[in-house]
Amino acid sequence: MNVGNQPQIVQWQKKMFWLMWITYAAFYLGRVNISVAMPGIAQEFGLSKTSLGVVLSALFAMYAIGQFVNGQLGDKLNSRLIITIGLLSSAVLNIFFGFTGGIIGLMIVIWGLNGYFQSMGWGPTVKAMANWFPSKNRGKIAGRLGTSYIIGGALSWLLAGTIIKYFDWRATFWIPALIMAGIAIHWYLRANNAPEEIGLPSVEEQEQGIARNEAQVDEHIGFRETLKITLSNPYIWFAAFALFGLNIVRYGFMSWAPTYMFEEQGATISMAAYKAIAFPVAGGLGAILAGWASDKLFQNRRAPVAFFMLIALAFFCYLYRFVPGDNWIVSLIILLLIGFFTFGPHVLIVAALPADLGSRKAASSVTGFIDAIGYAGASITGVGTGYLIEHFSWDAAFYFWIFGAIMAACMLIFVWKHELKKA
Repeated sequence: MNVGNQPQIVQWQKKMFWLMWITYAAFYLGRVNISVAMPGIAQEFGLSKTSLGVVLSALFAMYAIGQFVNGQLGDKLNSRLIITIGLLSSAVLNIFFGFTGGIIGLMIVIWGLNGYFQSMGWGPTVKAMANWFPSKNRGKIAGRLGTSYIIGGALSWLLAGTIIKYFDWRATFWIPALIMAGIAIHWYLRANNAPEEIGLPSVEEQEQGIARNEAQVDEHIGFRETLKITLSNPYIWFAAFALFGLNIVRYGFMSWAPTYMFEEQGATISMAAYKAIAFPVAGGLGAILAGWASDKLFQNRRAPVAFFMLIALAFFCYLYRFVPGDNWIVSLIILLLIGFFTFGPHVLIVAALPADLGSRKAASSVTGFIDAIGYAGASITGVGTGYLIEHFSWDAAFYFWIFGAIMAACMLIFVWKHELKKA
């Protein structure tokens, strides 16, 4: 590529990457914090695991609905605006959640609404990524961008675990909300939706070596076309149901790992929160490696990398259940491997594949659809895991998570065949 605007393009790409990274990481401050607060909520109000599982599932169910709706809106509206609305609204709802007083119905409503506004984050973020970065670098950028929600989840656990040492569970919602509000304002003031809107060439023009000096609107191709692209491609459906399975294990661990360590391994709740950070931190490395490998080793094919990592994930989930709680070194190593093999395939399914399968003009719509189906799986694991633990055992929960990993791997076989045909 030899474009006269190249220095400006590179400067804006770096700026937009870090704006997207920081802003989407902030969404997780108001989502994952509930897993650290749950033991305190249960103890204060005498709520069962099944009841708390319903609260978790409310977020996932509304997130699934919101992903489909807001995925479509993300292609129509400016990413700058919709992400700001979502992050600010989530911050307000986190503040309200601290005042629910153990009223389970109110908790379900507020956390469900939080899920809807949380869904305004990822689809428009993928849209912005597709607008600013060409397809040849998409796996690498997707892997790096995926570390935002992985590290965001880790920081949420770290922050909530620290807060709960000195305050009660309510502060684990209030303090993150203030941080989220500040970052939302920062995003709104500094972000731009696409290069052509500030007088730079679009990614297609960059690949063709075309320079530009005048601003142009990033045109929406129409809801009928984005829906057609999303719903008529069978490989988008396969990717979506792969995420359905993966989210069963991903949110099984993210939601219930601190409770498992607290009840089964004898950790304090703050220590459980700190130890659980290993899961997403190792996931960041998995995401970067998966993105790099899909670009460099598999010629922009995402499915084979994700498939092999999912098989490894199922194996280490099985192994983790049999590690004694006092053998913390082995337990930590396996937890690191679970995180590594969870987030590697996840970032390929939710960031690289949507842009590949839907083009940048429908990137948000395809992302929203895949995430919508994926979060249906997350909603099942919220209440489903709580029910299995309460009525059967932790073993049943682990086998449920293992099933999710194997299901995801099977779905990606079809996408892999499609990618081979395109090569």
